[in-house]
Amino acid sequence: MEDMNTGYRLSAIGFRLSVITLVVGVLLLTTASAQVREETPASSRVAYGPPDTIRIRIGAEVTANHGAARNISVMLAAPLICPEQEVKVISEDFSSNIGRVDYRSLPACEIKQMVITIPRLAAGATAAATVTFEVATRPILPPDETDDLVIPKRIPRGVRAYTGGSPYIETKHQKIRALAKEIFGEVDSTATDWERVEAIYDYVLDHVKYVEGPDKGALETLRDGQADCQGRSMLFIALCRASKIPARMVWVEGHAYPEFYLEDADGHGYWFPCESAGTRAFGEMPLARTILQKGDNIRVPERPTERLRYASDYMIGLPVGHAGRPHVKFIREPVTD
Repeated sequence: MEDMNTGYRLSAIGFRLSVITLVVGVLLLTTASAQVREETPASSRVAYGPPDTIRIRIGAEVTANHGAARNISVMLAAPLICPEQEVKVISEDFSSNIGRVDYRSLPACEIKQMVITIPRLAAGATAAATVTFEVATRPILPPDETDDLVIPKRIPRGVRAYTGGSPYIETKHQKIRALAKEIFGEVDSTATDWERVEAIYDYVLDHVKYVEGPDKGALETLRDGQADCQGRSMLFIALCRASKIPARMVWVEGHAYPEFYLEDADGHGYWFPCESAGTRAFGEMPLARTILQKGDNIRVPERPTERLRYASDYMIGLPVGHAGRPHVKFIREPVTD
């Protein structure tokens, strides 16, 4: 999948869909109910399997190989803390010319960026900062009961960002809206809302062949009838939103998949994932992949004129005098020792 926001393939900087978020320490809200099944409290419909734990080193090296530079900021990512994923900082390694390493959230998505600040970098000098994280990700199991899950009539404030158009998700386009209406029109009148969303999922899998290739939006995927995991996910999300079902993109290591949002009879809302490649999996995620970001309509302060579907690694800085742009090496690598 090619990152069209920045014009380069993210695998060139360590992995293809790189957005990572971080908060140190997270509550995993787990209650064991069986040997291989871990559930959130009784009010929740979302259940988890045993975690898969890895360690990953993330950071950057910046070299002033074209002359001195100042006011350098490097924005990276690090794994997202969310109910199915716990993230801990194991170690930090910062050179003396690093100013600060902070973490920040971005609006309209679930993401935190690592921000490395370098006040000044002398000509020929290198500044480096890396953080090693331990990430424990749990697979999401299918819910036991779905009959009472419904499309929310009133969208909660924190979910509204996932109901409109986004880059590559042309929710309001006439073709998308017409197709969404057609799919619902073919569903039996006695179907549950869960089954209605499943009809959208099955339509995408049945009509869009999985083929590795360039990133595609919902409309292009619909036109071509083939796409990779991102294109399939974009079309599913667009059709859901056109049907007043909140949905969003989940970016993981080397992959992307969608989530949709339904509520129970008491008004409690839940996000349920779907697999967009490989084995069919609706309302569950059997593989525990490292989650980087949730969301698809992102604004980054340093790029105010852009709407991004994915917040990629990025660097800004000012040359001193007639110096050129410093060189940055983004670091994202598994830790095996």
